[in-house]
Amino acid sequence: MTTQTAPVHTPSSELFERHRDVLDGALAAITSRGWFTAYPENAKAYGEDAGPAGKRAFEELRGAQFAIGQPTTGSWIGAERSPYGFDLGITYPQLDVDAALTRATEVLPAWRDAGAEARTGVLLEALHQINARSHELAHAVMHTTGQAFPMAFQAGGPHAQERALEALAYAYQAMSAVPAEAIWEKPQGKRPPLRMRKQFTVAPRGVGLVIGCSTVPTWNSYPGLFASLATGNPVVVKPSAGAVLPLAITVAILRDALEAAGFSGDLVTLAVEEAGGTIAADLAVRPEIRIIDYTGSSTFGDWLEREAKQAVVFTEKAGVNTVVIDSTDDYKGVLQNLAFTLSLYSGQMCTTTQNVYVPRDGIDTDMGRKSFEEVGADLAGAVDGFLSDPARAAGVLGAIVNDDIVARTDAAGELGDVLLATKALEHPEFPDATMRSPAIVAVAGTDADATQTEHFGPIALVVPTDGTAASLEQLERGALAHGAMTAGVYSTSEDVLQAARQAALTGGVALSENLTGGVFVNQSAAYSDFHGTGLNPAANASLSDAAFVAPRFHVVQSRRHIAEEATA
Repeated sequence: MTTQTAPVHTPSSELFERHRDVLDGALAAITSRGWFTAYPENAKAYGEDAGPAGKRAFEELRGAQFAIGQPTTGSWIGAERSPYGFDLGITYPQLDVDAALTRATEVLPAWRDAGAEARTGVLLEALHQINARSHELAHAVMHTTGQAFPMAFQAGGPHAQERALEALAYAYQAMSAVPAEAIWEKPQGKRPPLRMRKQFTVAPRGVGLVIGCSTVPTWNSYPGLFASLATGNPVVVKPSAGAVLPLAITVAILRDALEAAGFSGDLVTLAVEEAGGTIAADLAVRPEIRIIDYTGSSTFGDWLEREAKQAVVFTEKAGVNTVVIDSTDDYKGVLQNLAFTLSLYSGQMCTTTQNVYVPRDGIDTDMGRKSFEEVGADLAGAVDGFLSDPARAAGVLGAIVNDDIVARTDAAGELGDVLLATKALEHPEFPDATMRSPAIVAVAGTDADATQTEHFGPIALVVPTDGTAASLEQLERGALAHGAMTAGVYSTSEDVLQAARQAALTGGVALSENLTGGVFVNQSAAYSDFHGTGLNPAANASLSDAAFVAPRFHVVQSRRHIAEEATA
C-alpha cells in the first residue's frame, strides 16, 4: 500500500507559480527566436511617479554607506565619480573573502537541494523587484558609466533584465530535461526483469565569480550571475571600481529575495576594491571558484583563460568590429544609420563599428556613383549633422567613462587623415560632464597598423580596399585574428550578401545586412539575437544560448534495485 502525501508549498514554489507566465513567455521566445519582452523598455510605462521616485532613491544613496549584511573585514571602500562631473561619495563594505567563500560553500547544499523550480521562482521574484527599481538603477548606471539616461534606463534596466530572464529560461530548460527519478527495467527472458529506481540530482559546479565592467555593468553581468544562481551555484560579484552601485543594488535585492524565501543571503556577495586592486585575480585562482564570467580587456581575459584552470571561464574581450560598404539603394539611410551607430554612448560598447571598408574606386548608390573620398566626407558630415543639436548629442553620446578614452580620442588624428575631428562638447544639464564627439579618420589601407587594433571609444576608421572581395576578406581575417562581436554589410547584390554571410560564418561573427532603419549593428535583442559566438577571440563562448548554461552544473545519480512486489 502506498501512502499519498500532500505536496509541500514553500515560499519559493509559490513564487515560481506567481511568475510562471513570464518564464513561459521567455521559454517560448528562446525557441522561436521571435520578439518578446517581459519588462517594458519605455520609462513612462512604470507610472508618472516612478521617475521622480527613482531619482530620489539614487540621491539618497549618495554620500552614505551602502550596507550589505555579508561577511566583511569591517572596512568601507568606494571612490566612484560620475562622468557627469561629481563624486558619488558612496562606500561599500569590504568583503572578507575567506569568510565569504567558506559561507558560500556552507549554504550551497540547501540551495542545491531546493531544486530547479524553487531556485527559478526566487530569481524570477528578484527580477520582478529589480524591474520595479529600474529608474533608480538607471541613475546608478548613468552616473557610474556615463551612459545617457535613455540608454542607461533601457540597456541598464529592462534590457539587462531581459538578458537575465533569458539566462534563467535556458537554465530552467536545461535542468528540466533531467528527470528527478526514473524506473529502469531490463527484460531477462524467462527470468524476472531487472528493475532499478534511479534518482538524478542537478549538482552545481561550485562558487561563481562575476567580474563586471565599467561601461555596461548590468547588461554584461546579469546573464552569468543569474545562470549560475539558477543552476545552484553561489556567486561573488566583483564590480569595476568605478561602476559599483548598479551591481550593489542588484546584490542587495537578490540577498533580500533569497532571505525572504528562506535561503541564505550569503549565496550572493559583493567584492568591492579600490582602483588597481588585485581581488579579481586573487579570487579567480581560488579553488572554491569554479565558474568565472568576465567582461573587459583581452589581456586580463587571456590571463583568466590561461591561469584559472580550476574554473570554467566565460570571457567577452576586445575586438575590431567592421562594416563593409559595397553599394546601396538608400545612401542617405546608410549614412544616418552609421551616424547613430558611431555616436551611441560615444562608441564605448563592445559592439560598436570601428573599421568601415570602402572600395578605393567608390560605390554605386541611388544618388549616383560615390568615390571613396565622398563616402568618407559624407559619413563625417552625417555624424556632424546628427550631433549638431546639443540636446540630441547629450542624449546619444552620454559621457566618457575614463581619461584613457579621452586621451585616445584626442590623439585619433595620429592614425591617418582626419575627416571629422573630435570636439569637446558641453552637456546642457551637467556642465562638468566629459563629452567628446566621434573622430573619423581615413587610413592608408587595410595594412595600416591602426586597422589591426581596437581603439575603444568614439573613433572610426574609413579604410580603402581593392574592392568588395578584399573588404570581405578583411572582415573574415580581422575577426579571426583580433576578434569581433559584430559585422555589417551594405550591398544591392545578393551574391555579395551571400559572400558576406560566408565571410562572417568563417570569422565567427554576427552579421547585419543593409541596416537603414531603426535597428543598429551595435544593438542585440534578448531571446532572439545570439550575443557572441565563441568562434573568434572576442568571446570564448556564445553568451546567449544553452551552451552558456550547461557547463554550470552536472548531474549526479543514485540507483538501487527494486524488490519484487509480493503477489497475492
